[in-house]
Amino acid sequence: MAARLLRRALLRASRPLPSSSPVTSQSSLLFPLSEPSTSANSPPFSPLNFSCNSICCRRLSSLSEESHGPAAIDYRSTLQEDEYHMLANSTIHDLLEKLEEYGDSVEIDGYDVDYGNEVLTLKLGSLGTYVINKQTPNRQIWMSSPVSGPSRFDWDQNAQAWIYRRTKENLIQVLETELEKLCGQPISLS
Repeated sequence: MAARLLRRALLRASRPLPSSSPVTSQSSLLFPLSEPSTSANSPPFSPLNFSCNSICCRRLSSLSEESHGPAAIDYRSTLQEDEYHMLANSTIHDLLEKLEEYGDSVEIDGYDVDYGNEVLTLKLGSLGTYVINKQTPNRQIWMSSPVSGPSRFDWDQNAQAWIYRRTKENLIQVLETELEKLCGQPISLS
């Protein structure tokens, strides 16, 4: 009997409210206010008669308490913001200079390096485009590559380099390897 009442309440809760309904929001249907009454003198069943002590509410709250994946990283604790800006700006400006020099030594139609609004863009014509930018909230440098796709590099104090956590690759080494493959000429970015 209780299961049938619960099913009926859930069905009613999933229906849209009529515009003349005295209930002000559908959220009150999902988390009703009190347990259903079982006495003979109680009013007819209503989904508004449930409380969060009902079975479905207890299950919902236990699900929300479970862990859903690894704990988030507080990037502010790994690298202070002023230190992050110094390291990221230095890296991006060094890349800008070296990529401009590299453009003089390769014969690629459409080769262009641009820097604006803290975004470094390297266009390689029909070979694709690299976009490298700072991601301050995460204390990362992000790179979009026509070869390897998107990557997020964190500063590794021990290696003194920007490292992609998934692959353990170094930003500078990734760029050197990919540009040599794409352009046919080695480049030293370090």
